[in-house]
Amino acid sequence: MEWASWNEFWSMGGYGLYVWGSYAAVVVGILIEVILLKRGQSDTVRRLRRLQSWESQ
Repeated sequence: MEWASWNEFWSMGGYGLYVWGSYAAVVVGILIEVILLKRGQSDTVRRLRRLQSWESQ
């Protein structure tokens, strides 16, 4: 597709809100997933270290 101006590109033939809203929803979902994965990883590492120190006593 070719657009004559940036305004036409952003409006996407009248579907711009749907298209860009979809991209935004995906990006937000991916960011939330990454944050939750990092939090889960740190919790798991903390539990493993606590378990390891408990077993060595």
